Amino acid sequence: MKSRFSLILMLALTACTSHFITDKDYRTAVADDFQSRSSIMQAAGIDLASMDLNQKEEEALEFLYAYMPLGDIVNNAPEYYLDHYRMTRRALKEMPWGKNVPEREMRHFVLPVRVNNENLDSARYVFYEELAPRIKGMSMHDAVLEVNHWCHEKAVYMPSDRRTSSPLATVKTAYGRCGEESTLLVAALRSVGIPARQVYTPRWAHTDSNHAWVEAWVDGKWYFLGACEPEPVLNLGWFNAPASRGMLMHTNVFGRYNGPEEIVRETPNYTEINVIEHYAPESASVDVTVVDKDGNPVEGAKVDYKIYNYSEFNSVAYKLTDAQGKTALTAGLGDMMVYATKDGRFGFAKVTYGKDEVVSIVLEYEEGSEIPHMEMEIVPPVENAQLPDVTDEQRAENTRRMEYEDSLRNAYVATFYTAQTGLEYAKKFEKKYFPDQDQRIADILVASRGNHKEITDFLEEADQKGRLSRAYQLLETLSQKDLRDTPKSVLDDHLYYRVEGECSREYVCCPRVDTELLRPYREYFITNIPDSLADIVRGNTAEFVKWCKENLTMHDRISLRYVQLDPKRVWETRLADKGSREIFFVAVCRSFGVPAWMDPVTRVVKYVNGEDMLVYDVDFDAQEQIVAPKGKLQLTYTEIPLLDDPKYEVHFSISKYVNGEFQLQNYDGSWAELFRQPREMDCGYYMLVSGSRMSGGNVFADVEFFTIEEGKTTVEELVMR
Repeated sequence: MKSRFSLILMLALTACTSHFITDKDYRTAVADDFQSRSSIMQAAGIDLASMDLNQKEEEALEFLYAYMPLGDIVNNAPEYYLDHYRMTRRALKEMPWGKNVPEREMRHFVLPVRVNNENLDSARYVFYEELAPRIKGMSMHDAVLEVNHWCHEKAVYMPSDRRTSSPLATVKTAYGRCGEESTLLVAALRSVGIPARQVYTPRWAHTDSNHAWVEAWVDGKWYFLGACEPEPVLNLGWFNAPASRGMLMHTNVFGRYNGPEEIVRETPNYTEINVIEHYAPESASVDVTVVDKDGNPVEGAKVDYKIYNYSEFNSVAYKLTDAQGKTALTAGLGDMMVYATKDGRFGFAKVTYGKDEVVSIVLEYEEGSEIPHMEMEIVPPVENAQLPDVTDEQRAENTRRMEYEDSLRNAYVATFYTAQTGLEYAKKFEKKYFPDQDQRIADILVASRGNHKEITDFLEEADQKGRLSRAYQLLETLSQKDLRDTPKSVLDDHLYYRVEGECSREYVCCPRVDTELLRPYREYFITNIPDSLADIVRGNTAEFVKWCKENLTMHDRISLRYVQLDPKRVWETRLADKGSREIFFVAVCRSFGVPAWMDPVTRVVKYVNGEDMLVYDVDFDAQEQIVAPKGKLQLTYTEIPLLDDPKYEVHFSISKYVNGEFQLQNYDGSWAELFRQPREMDCGYYMLVSGSRMSGGNVFADVEFFTIEEGKTTVEELVMR
């Protein structure tokens, strides 16, 4: 009898553990979410049923595909995600803490490949092979510290553009901005089976900046640490003090997440949670009610929570109101601007957390409303840092280790081109196609850092094929980050399959459109797009806009910002989201010699029409493409002490009203350079924000709304207090 009972118990336990997700209700919800994407999977050519999978593998892949963004579904083969799942199982099996990681934490903070919006790679394999022997025999706590020391060996902080490099690209480059460093550390921790997540403040309230770091799960509790900035203990970083002044700390958790933290919002891809209570000793919640002009509650209104930063009110979170027109958010004890909108109407109010418990916002304005000039003071939370104890011995040992790690990284960096070795290399070409360009070639090689062999191989083959001058021109269109992580195969495609003859370097030859990972697509489009459609692209580009509208199936609901589809895959699958459609349109136009680009200020896609040579704005929803109407804006300014020429996005900013929201216009320069004289701008409704930040972090801000009309000059005063 006893042996029979043991057999039954063993079979029952086996049945319970044969699932990747043991909770039946949660498993059903995941299956439903996965099934809702069946048409997308089919269009992308993904059929999990045809793969040789066991039950856990099948459920794990269903979980990943149920929540990954459109770009990840389309760009990568299912084998890529299967390999990552198998690596996750291996790490959890071989690491001593693997058996203690709960299913929820494993599912959401170990398994997912994606950390935020970085370019994906196969870092998990590389990192595991290097880290597993290094942390052998350590506790989970010590392993977290050790992995961060390893990351410090590989990379240090350096600001860069907003495209997020992959973890392997960050290692290859040996530096990255905070978002890239934290992505590197999260990927490294996950590779050895330690739950980890990227945490960030969308914007600081007390200064014009933001930051990202990492939280790691250790024996049932989350701890924080600065990525690639090892400290002797956890819950310590240079940002303890500023974090105590934070108003909001986010992390985006892959999939449906039912943890203990406050949920800011749930999307089809991730659950956004608020972890402000980990950092700010005091916080509060404010209840927001949105009503119409008659005082009736508005359901489904979008409520944007905005922090003043870089001279704009930057959205840091948003929620939708319920049937009673209500929503709420917890934040640090400071000031925010809360903006609500629905169906073309909007309203806003300044809210002080810790003082205001309830606020009502009336949707009283619409595009073109004459809103009186506003003055306000924005006050951030006060500092109240909580610091863990560190002994002198711990600090000295940590400093010693960091110096040694610096020496290892610097030895690797010493293999990069320097200004001198770059010039020596460039001189081999100086008598060929571009005299007096030695220094600029040297600058390109220095900027390429660990990617220098891809660049030199590209140049040398181009030299052999008589394309050296064009190769150099192509490299000059790239950003420094592009030079650091673009392989030769991509550069070859954009060099050898560009249109013959003279072409616009910026609007035809350049491979970059927005923030996408550069890919080879020109040869593919020239080979695979029928001549009939290619003739339309070249001869009547407006008809190609229409083709994109009619033939591409849009899935913005499951897209993720900065995770764009490969343009080739857009053509193959006929799937897209807004950003990927824009990149696809520009990529196809350039492949056939039509100048097309995304305007850096307005982010509107434009092209040059071949017949009249006019510049047209692309509107995929319009019946016909038009030349956008223009007016002019002039800002008058009266100097104040210590500020004779305010800087854009330091002292003032301008945002345009588009579909219910104010979108920042991305100018670069000062008032005198930009708006002392009338400047041509698209017609529309705008908001001008200016502010003077005081030493304590508070801001004296001014807000003005105005309209630019076609053919007219609008004059507004830029006020600095």
